[in-house]
Amino acid sequence: MNFFLYINRNFIILIGACIVLFFCIIIVYKQITIGSVDLKTSKLNLSNADIYEPKFAINNESKKIFITANEGNFLNRNEILLQDNVRFKSNEFSIETNKVIFNRNKQTAKSDSKSLFTSKNTKISSDGFDIYDKGNKIIFYGKSVIILK
Repeated sequence: MNFFLYINRNFIILIGACIVLFFCIIIVYKQITIGSVDLKTSKLNLSNADIYEPKFAINNESKKIFITANEGNFLNRNEILLQDNVRFKSNEFSIETNKVIFNRNKQTAKSDSKSLFTSKNTKISSDGFDIYDKGNKIIFYGKSVIILK
């Protein structure tokens, strides 16, 4: 009878050692996988932006204009430089560009980069724009092309 207990004890020790070895292999494999993180995703977090994916709004009595971008940098207390995929969106129109200086206090926005204004029956491509009077007025700068339907 002691012989059978001796065999079972060796069998249990062998199975336990296999389980420990299996977990050690999994831990080492996970560390190798975590260590080989793609550098492209790491570079995205190393940008010099103060704000990632900022969202603002220009409010007036009749409408709201929502402003989104990929990143923003504070120029001073009230002005923010919005960059990369900047979009102004309201129920009536949208404007897309790459760089905008947005003044939070005055609720104005100015851009000197290529811009595309789109509304129901109108498209305007310009070299920049200025939104003022709480979004009621927009001036387009530079070479502008207007397409009316």
